[in-house]
Amino acid sequence: MAVIDFHTHVLPGIDDGSRHALESLDMLKLEAEQGIDSVVATSHFYAKHDRISSFLNRRQDSFETLQRAISQEYANSDSKSTEQLHKDLPRIYLGAEVAFFDGISRADDIHKLTVEGTNLLLLEMPFGRWTSGNMEEVRYLVHHSGLQIMLVHLERFLLVPENKKKIYELLELPCILQVNAGSMLKWKTRGQSLKLFKTKGSGILGSDAHGTDYRAPNLAAGREVLAKKLGQSFLDEMDRLGAELLADATVPVI
Repeated sequence: MAVIDFHTHVLPGIDDGSRHALESLDMLKLEAEQGIDSVVATSHFYAKHDRISSFLNRRQDSFETLQRAISQEYANSDSKSTEQLHKDLPRIYLGAEVAFFDGISRADDIHKLTVEGTNLLLLEMPFGRWTSGNMEEVRYLVHHSGLQIMLVHLERFLLVPENKKKIYELLELPCILQVNAGSMLKWKTRGQSLKLFKTKGSGILGSDAHGTDYRAPNLAAGREVLAKKLGQSFLDEMDRLGAELLADATVPVI
């Protein structure tokens, strides 16, 4: 079964993730070394600062910049062709990490921010106390938008005590839980993250990688802990779910 990193900021120069194409290339190499077959490029989208159309244009430009860097890396190499390098590196799927905003459930073209070729939308909840209005918008997205909603790094919002009950209310919805691998590597956050997985009964582990030094790809280490704590069968089911989510996804080609 393919191993997929659903949460990465691997595209260069588009958000607070990779600073340039060579760093992006190094991030992809790190993912490959960890046995990752595919990554989803989930650059931040903030409705307060961007339009969907301009974001998609910048994302495409960033992706093409990365693809040129990959090609240039091996342009003069006799040992590997560019085609072979693309096979060695993880496949890239284009998506977005969409920050919650008031009115998101009624926003035009929100479906354009899904992982390409799918109806999967990665949603980042507000960093603050959630209101009843916030919760209603998420419920509407889950039940009426026609989108599959993946709630990203949900464990991070446990830092706001008032949100804890609401987090478990969200887990009752037919949505997808995503937890960051880094939370599995720290004893202070591991227990709560495991509890989220146990409560939901399934979920996705992602690296939320932002670079090669700061928040480097760490999915393999997180997966190792998850398998140890919840069993290999849980990890196998996670990979099956991941493959299902990307079954119709589009891999961009330059």
